[in-house]
Amino acid sequence: MDTHPLLRPIVVVAATLAVTLLAGWLLDVALRRADARHSETPLWGLLRRCRPPFLLVLAASLLQAMRRSRDVVGHALTLVLIAGAAWLLVRIVTAVVDSVYARYAADAEDEARVRRVRTQVTLIQRVATATVIVVAAGAMLLTFPEMRTVGTSMLASAGVLGIVAGIAAQSALGNLFAGLQIAFGDTVRIGDTVVVDKEWGTVEEITLTFLTVRTWDERRITMPVSYFTSKPYENWSRGGAQMTGTVFWHLDHSAPVDLMREELQRILKTIPEWDGRTGSLAVTDTTPHTVQIRAVVTAADADAVWTLRCAVRERLITWLVTHHPYALPRIATSEAFPPPQP
Repeated sequence: MDTHPLLRPIVVVAATLAVTLLAGWLLDVALRRADARHSETPLWGLLRRCRPPFLLVLAASLLQAMRRSRDVVGHALTLVLIAGAAWLLVRIVTAVVDSVYARYAADAEDEARVRRVRTQVTLIQRVATATVIVVAAGAMLLTFPEMRTVGTSMLASAGVLGIVAGIAAQSALGNLFAGLQIAFGDTVRIGDTVVVDKEWGTVEEITLTFLTVRTWDERRITMPVSYFTSKPYENWSRGGAQMTGTVFWHLDHSAPVDLMREELQRILKTIPEWDGRTGSLAVTDTTPHTVQIRAVVTAADADAVWTLRCAVRERLITWLVTHHPYALPRIATSEAFPPPQP
């Protein structure tokens, strides 16, 4: 029995595995040393994520080079090589982009600008990844002879198919262009506080087709990005994150307004969310039974102003109940005084 046909594949696989593992170990050592020498950038540490696709590409290339004939196994190795190369390219692009963004975010002082760059980088990264995947899938399909034969006839009807596909994918393409418009038009960014459909929350994720808003009660609202290019919405982070909030009370006409102003200032000084810009109180309306008193307070962002408003409302009501209960609204049940006689 001739063992040569069985022995050669085993030797080839073993040699390929040994060379691949050795090359992967050398690459990892080199990247770790480079990362230790260049602590100012995370690039070399991020490139260590490329080790798995690098090993896959190297192993497939070595096995492909050692084969004598092109058969089913050779075709499978070609497909693996194309997929591995695409995976490696995506990992390299991601590492470079993340490294550049990390260095920029560490040096930048404008938080709004950092969020804008983060949004743009995220969408560019997704576009690049999608492009690499599409190209790799096309290259893999072209390795099949049947697909190359069909390709000639497909080009003849590409115009008609393009029109049909464009009509069918009108919504998806609209969202795609809307995502690019959001990224480079700087209308909404990751981390912005927005109000959509009477729900306020923080923009948590932006993709090429949809956007996710995390509400204050931890719910996620997912909507197409075209919503933000076709409908009005509130962006509380636009032009700065600082916010102004209002607190209303409906009290009796005898409410001590001057004393409430003094107490408001004392309360604000004990609340860490108050940024010290504005803290005022005024009578804004009156009815036959009550007066409406409004306090205007300011905070650094939307979350802080919400907490500040709740704290001011609670503490001032407690103060009124304790020291001036007559100022609380009440319903008169006594008989009305008759008009004076002429």
